Amino acid sequence: MSPAVSPSVPRHLAVIMDGNGRWAERRRRPRVIGHRAGARAVNVCIDFCLERGIGALTLFAFSSENWGRPEEEVGALMKLFLNALDREVEELHRRQVRVRFIGDRARFSDDIRARMHAAETLTLGNTRLHLVIAASYGGRQDIAHAARALAEEVAAGRLRPQDIDEAALGGHVALADLPAPDLFIRTGGDHRISNFLLWQLAYTELWFTDVLWPDLDATLLQRALDDFSGRERRFGLTSAQVAGSTTEDTPA
Repeated sequence: MSPAVSPSVPRHLAVIMDGNGRWAERRRRPRVIGHRAGARAVNVCIDFCLERGIGALTLFAFSSENWGRPEEEVGALMKLFLNALDREVEELHRRQVRVRFIGDRARFSDDIRARMHAAETLTLGNTRLHLVIAASYGGRQDIAHAARALAEEVAAGRLRPQDIDEAALGGHVALADLPAPDLFIRTGGDHRISNFLLWQLAYTELWFTDVLWPDLDATLLQRALDDFSGRERRFGLTSAQVAGSTTEDTPA
């Protein structure tokens, strides 16, 4: 199959899990109740990926900008994060899910950083699903870190400035060892990517829904996959070129 033709199942799914707070507010409940309901939706998404054979799932759990939210909400989110790490990792390991985290860990507590490390260490050898949690993460931050790493190599004499190209920079951003996301889903009704995986989403198919994250179910995820499977992914080529390469790849 030509790489310009979309498979029916993405290799890598990226998700912005939006709408927890509004879900709670519509029920006149504290926002933290929405975050707890959203944690259950995470398990729905993981189950779906395992059942459909999706190899990588990246979830935007907490952005670098989210630290500016009310202190009470941030504290509740950190507690939920800690509890989830304690409660879920053993089961994920049993199901052969590799857990990893991207983002700036320096702002997390020692307890959370220790549990992140323990989860990554325990699940390191698992290959059924790569579960990536973007926490204290920002796409611009990610690119800046990659640029800094390349600048350090130049300063050390290991790299010439003229050798810096897209491949060099791409090798230093988060998730460089995984295929770029094929499909991006955002719940909650907003139509933007909100500083998430800016480099990695260059040719990703985008899918938006008004459904709030806690209301996510397998039917909604399947709708996104059905829509994805019908798209033509051209990667800068023309439709005629895509059609021609597909014909060439088809046995006579």
